[in-house]
Amino acid sequence: MSRRFLPNIIITGTPGCGKTSHSESLVSHLNQEIKDGKNKFNHLNVSEVAKERGCIESYDERLDTSVVDEDKLLDSLAVDMEKGGAIIDWHCCDIFPERLVDLVVVLRTDNSILYDRLKKRNYNEAKLQENIDCEIMEVVLNDARDGYVPEIVIELNSNSAEDMDENVDRISSWVSGWIEDHPKGVTNELDPEIAAAKLAEQGDSDEDASDDEEDDDSEDYDSEDYDEDFEVGVEEGDEEGHYE
Repeated sequence: MSRRFLPNIIITGTPGCGKTSHSESLVSHLNQEIKDGKNKFNHLNVSEVAKERGCIESYDERLDTSVVDEDKLLDSLAVDMEKGGAIIDWHCCDIFPERLVDLVVVLRTDNSILYDRLKKRNYNEAKLQENIDCEIMEVVLNDARDGYVPEIVIELNSNSAEDMDENVDRISSWVSGWIEDHPKGVTNELDPEIAAAKLAEQGDSDEDASDDEEDDDSEDYDSEDYDEDFEVGVEEGDEEGHYE
């Protein structure tokens, strides 16, 4: 049974929220602090990894973005995550197996600031509006809360360089605590009790969803309307998150 001795962390959020800058700064900070030469943290920018490892399946003309083959991507990234110390940088978070995720950081950015950042990337209007709408509707945050236990999901502001410095310090403190609490590492297998609880929860959710479909014929907003295109694309344009 394989074990990892460093936690895996997902840095996620709407494109333009500063994921890449946070991830690069965090990896640099953490690797300076680690005294164990055998293990280190690695930044995995999924948009780049997907291209480098041949995980692109098509291209979305409307949103001007490549579409990822999620199954192929997960098979590839699982190898990195089982080693531990993976800092996953992507706007989609809930596709990664819970057994390999120790912390999910959802970065949030004010709409006006986000708009300016995406405009500088020369996003077309459809792509720009798609991302702004996703931030307003908290799509990434809701996906994180739906995909993982609440205890490992945190929401942090990302409007300035000062925010980033504070966030990196906070996450680094959490990592130090994790390492102290797990001197023998953790298994890469999902705890049987957690697995059983997830199955029971899924069964309840399916029943509730079935009841809702029967009772509610309204056309209220559904975050899936935005998720369908939003979650599978890679981020194009300028390098993300360099604060002005």
